[in-house]
Amino acid sequence: GGLGDVLGGLPPAMAANGHRVMTISPRYDQYKDAWDTEVTVELKVGDKTETVRFFHCYKRGVDRVFVDHSLFLERVWGKTASKVYGPVAGVDFEDNQLRFSLLCQAALEAPRVLNLNSSKHFSGPYGEEVVFIANDWHTALLPCYLKAVYKPRGIYSTAKVAFCIHNIAYQGRFAFADFALLNLPDEFKSSFDFSDSSEKPVKGRKINWMKAGILESDKLLTVSPYYAEELVSAVEKGVELDDIIRKTGIFGIVNGMDVQEWNPLTDKYTTIKYDASTVADAKPLLKETLQAEVGLPVDRDIPVIGFIGRLEE
Repeated sequence: GGLGDVLGGLPPAMAANGHRVMTISPRYDQYKDAWDTEVTVELKVGDKTETVRFFHCYKRGVDRVFVDHSLFLERVWGKTASKVYGPVAGVDFEDNQLRFSLLCQAALEAPRVLNLNSSKHFSGPYGEEVVFIANDWHTALLPCYLKAVYKPRGIYSTAKVAFCIHNIAYQGRFAFADFALLNLPDEFKSSFDFSDSSEKPVKGRKINWMKAGILESDKLLTVSPYYAEELVSAVEKGVELDDIIRKTGIFGIVNGMDVQEWNPLTDKYTTIKYDASTVADAKPLLKETLQAEVGLPVDRDIPVIGFIGRLEE
């Protein structure tokens, strides 16, 4: 959804401004242009040590890095036809905490271990002077591991984390006993500690990944100034994290648009291409095509309004 759109469009825009930009995502599929770097790292996840490999491609000035592990690729790809977050919509995989702990730890290793030379402006590993932009609850452990594992060893001493909320409704709430799975020191417990009246996944006391991400990051962001206001306006609007967000403060930056992807002059989904000089002639014809396709009265003078967003109570 929106997160995919932002991760598609924002990094090339940042690269065009002269930044060196890497995105780090799970390797959910056999992405045809992402190649095996043959770089592996060992990470402690729950009570096991897991090995992940990094795949990489370079597009529009951005290093696209994919974390390869059977928890991602084999779970979601091929005959199982599972969803990204669970076997069917609305159901979590039981090991989601381990899966996203793996992603967060891999994301902290990638800038240090990957020797990337695709760009003509930059070469070698990114090193430690980086800003991490963590998105939504799945990445909320990143600032925690940064503080618990790296900074005490003098690694990433100047690195910062911005945590961006795209959808406050999904927070990563799990049983309180599950804190032990995360391999974090006890002093982080209070950042995760959360109680609500829901009986999912257990009644009463829980851990809340998003709460920890908000509290342990250096800056809290969201996808528009209005959403920033909305999140602190009421308990329902902030889905019970409104008080925490009020305490830390939040900064809203409107989601931009990828002008290359949404260019009507090169759009592969429309039969008539147009730009600013031909828009008045082209759009009525495209509107008629759309009206005919969806069974509306064909009339170029009737406004057609499209809405893309989520419907909620």
